[in-house]
Amino acid sequence: MSRFRRFLVIGLRIVLAGGCLWGIWSSWEVARADYLFRKDNADAIRAAIRLAPDDSVYYMRLAQFDEDHARALLETSLRLNHYNAQADIELGLRYEADGDPSQAEKLLLQAAFIDHTYLPRWSLANFYLRRDNLHAFWMWARKAAEMPANDIGALFDLCWRVSPDPDEITSRILNDNPDVVRQYLSFLVGRGQLPAAAGAAIRLLRDGSAEADRPPLLSLVNKLVAANDAGPAISLWHQLIQHQWVVADQTVPNNAAFARDPQPVSFDWTLPSYPGLHSWPGPRGLETEFTGKEPESCTIAEQTIALSPGNYTLTYSYHATGIPPETGIRWQIVDAKSGAVLAQSPDLSSNSPQQMAVDFSVGPEASLLRLRLLYQRALGTTHISGTLEVASTSIQTRRQK
Repeated sequence: MSRFRRFLVIGLRIVLAGGCLWGIWSSWEVARADYLFRKDNADAIRAAIRLAPDDSVYYMRLAQFDEDHARALLETSLRLNHYNAQADIELGLRYEADGDPSQAEKLLLQAAFIDHTYLPRWSLANFYLRRDNLHAFWMWARKAAEMPANDIGALFDLCWRVSPDPDEITSRILNDNPDVVRQYLSFLVGRGQLPAAAGAAIRLLRDGSAEADRPPLLSLVNKLVAANDAGPAISLWHQLIQHQWVVADQTVPNNAAFARDPQPVSFDWTLPSYPGLHSWPGPRGLETEFTGKEPESCTIAEQTIALSPGNYTLTYSYHATGIPPETGIRWQIVDAKSGAVLAQSPDLSSNSPQQMAVDFSVGPEASLLRLRLLYQRALGTTHISGTLEVASTSIQTRRQK
């Protein structure tokens, strides 16, 4: 090999080694700058900028610490990265605070043009509300709802400040995205707007998931029943049945023979459990065991029912073992709103199968009723120890003779 070729090879090796060393040094600088940036204080971020002066994120973060130079730092960040929507938003808000809403609007619109996600749209909705431009506010609020974040409760709060009218908010910004509807339902329930929540819930029945959305909708039915909002409660319950999100019978009461495990909703059976008393649905209907240590007064089974004004007959069949007469187990029909007992049966105590009937009437003021099987220890009797089997229950319209 000639001397020239040897010098050429050595030179190439030196250049390659230098390139490698430069790459290592550059990598070290980048890693060191990132380390300093993550310390998240003004001095460390300034040091990171000296090592990596072309990173726009560093300037944007330093602006949060250095109020005196915040605008200049944000402008530098935008000069380094024209597509930094977050810097546009931050700088726009500073221009607005400094009394230049025109430049603020320009920057916020630029952020929305660059970034089509929730934050720029939410920022514009806030901006236009502060400028009292309600037309633009509703437009950007609707656009924000079209690209929701994990939590957009603040957007609904903002809309509520403008118009505490669920119908207007629904018509202006609500869409069929199940994530948006779920959050809106949660917002309405939190505001106590239960009938409006029931109306919006229909969208979930159409576009949501039975597995994910059935529990909150059943919970909403329960809240409506507890508030005695009969119409929305009944309507939502029937919608759940029609969409086959729940299994229910056309009978009154639902699940009249206790053939299924009750669902966690007022329009199915509630079977409380107490020390000394336990009930469960079985092949012979509702089976209840009393051990002699049950409470003095307790509900064995209860279901909310809806009946139109009129005359009715409650029919029930049962069989008791070891339960003496007049010990306080009876059926009641109760006005859900007032708590008034409209009718009650004789005590259940027969050792042979029995089918009994109780007539009652529902007035126009009783929109929701409770069918309740309860135990109230009668004066002069001891706690009972035995079993009760309720095979079936039924409520039918009673024809006038």
